[in-house]
Amino acid sequence: MAKKRPQTKATRPQLTDGEIPVVGAREPCPCGSGRRYKACHGRAAAQAATELVHRPFEGLPGECDWVALRELVPAATAGLTLKAGLPEGVPSVTLATVLPMAWPALRRDDGSVLLGLQNDTASGDISRDLADTLTRALEAQPGTPVKGRRAPADGPRLQDLLDPKAPFEPVVHPGFEFWVPDPENATPDVTASLERANAAAIPTVKLQGVDSAYWCETPEKNHLRWVMPHPEEQLLDALARLHAAGRSSLGEGTRLVGSFRAHGLTVPVWDLPSGVTAEDVEKPAAEFAERLAAALASDAPLTADERRARGGLTNRQVTLS
Repeated sequence: MAKKRPQTKATRPQLTDGEIPVVGAREPCPCGSGRRYKACHGRAAAQAATELVHRPFEGLPGECDWVALRELVPAATAGLTLKAGLPEGVPSVTLATVLPMAWPALRRDDGSVLLGLQNDTASGDISRDLADTLTRALEAQPGTPVKGRRAPADGPRLQDLLDPKAPFEPVVHPGFEFWVPDPENATPDVTASLERANAAAIPTVKLQGVDSAYWCETPEKNHLRWVMPHPEEQLLDALARLHAAGRSSLGEGTRLVGSFRAHGLTVPVWDLPSGVTAEDVEKPAAEFAERLAAALASDAPLTADERRARGGLTNRQVTLS
């Protein structure tokens, strides 16, 4: 048998992770390991770009409303305040649930920016993708949309760009007229597009007496969908206590039917009779908030009835994200 050749190792410069450049996935990794980039330092970069961020809006003012506008509300806008202030030539930045043609963002003719929220994102971090889109929209030419792309793994997140002290105040609209500055004088094509979008939108109203609760109207019944900030297990225990005691409804004919999971938060859902309006549910919702606060404060073990109620609520959870 032939003798094995002795292995020699060439001396290579030592690079820190921060000094390793990005190269093609099949090229040798610049760190000198001898492996391809995709199997070495490229693996961490790819994982950072695709790893799911459980609560992408955590740390932003109005996290619950961000979740609602992303998943539940058809037509809404909210003004955004940047930490560094508005760049020259950008009079305002506005978050919108949906933009025409599902554009990720739009720089209007007057220089203002609209940032779309209900878009598919290329990575597992919605906040980073939105921040990348916003950054590019601020630099885009007026009158042009911004296309989607995969955000750099080390790029900023919304939490880095937005002022954490500025209020987040969504405005729910009956339709998508906010797409155009002057909808009454829009072209026939734009008018037809608006009519189609408006016809598909579910009528939705944000309650004023409690945070992040949204009434909506459907052909068979109405609903209240309430995004809550509490830890899921604690919230389910509290809801189970109220449900077992017959105190989880919002009035006659209403019923707590389950919940959504969305972006790390829980969204209890009530069925309402078709005649119950958003105004009708304001007072019952405020009263329920007081009952819920008391139930959240309890640390007593759940009774048998409460455990059964909790099991029923858990079985009726639907994950949106």
